[in-house]
Amino acid sequence: MKLFKYILSLNLLLIVFITLPAVGQSPDQILAKIDSVQNAFSDMSATEQMKLIDEENRVKKRVVEIKQKGKELRMVRFLEPADVRGVGFLRLDSDRLYLYLPAFRKVRRIASSATNENFMGTDFTYEDMSQSVYADDYIARELSTQQGQYRLFLEPKPGADVNYHHLVIHADTSNFVLWKVEYHNRLEQKKELSIDNVEKIDGYWMGKMMRMVSLDENHETVLELSDIQFDQGLSDSEFSERSLKRPIR
Repeated sequence: MKLFKYILSLNLLLIVFITLPAVGQSPDQILAKIDSVQNAFSDMSATEQMKLIDEENRVKKRVVEIKQKGKELRMVRFLEPADVRGVGFLRLDSDRLYLYLPAFRKVRRIASSATNENFMGTDFTYEDMSQSVYADDYIARELSTQQGQYRLFLEPKPGADVNYHHLVIHADTSNFVLWKVEYHNRLEQKKELSIDNVEKIDGYWMGKMMRMVSLDENHETVLELSDIQFDQGLSDSEFSERSLKRPIR
């Protein structure tokens, strides 16, 4: 009987231990480290193999080029197939987002009221596409640690121009690499982003596989990254409306 009580006590202590936050680190400090890992490089470029998968398991394939410089500048351009080739998205800062459609030969600025719309049939909204630093828009309200991961509840800052009621993010306790993001409206979880195949490439942690699932639509977007390159010295001029309109070679 004494042995049973001893084992039970150890199990209860273990449960308490794995759900306690990291000693000496507040939720916002953990969030800052997660943001830092996500944006540790000076610049980055990669090719993405994209799959759009609907509720009947039908698949549309696309190839995308992505470039990023610092925390602000980001460009996404479709390379294949022909019907979307040249379509592009540009982020200059949080409220300067642009879309280029080659058929109209015109760059359109995305209004803040349209940032909750999905980008080119994917499960990523324009807001998702432009998010780079969570701490700019969110406050971390709670923290738990379980099974080697931090769990943070993120609540929008007062006045933040975001479309989600809150986020729940999960990151590795050993290196602060993001593993999962849950997107919630006021009543329920709407989407979930999972990040897999995490590797350290040229000194930077990078998830090479991303899956965004729209739970209410039974639709998902899968991204597989290749040709990942860091710190190439990309010029600011590569992130411009003029570059967005440049024909794909």
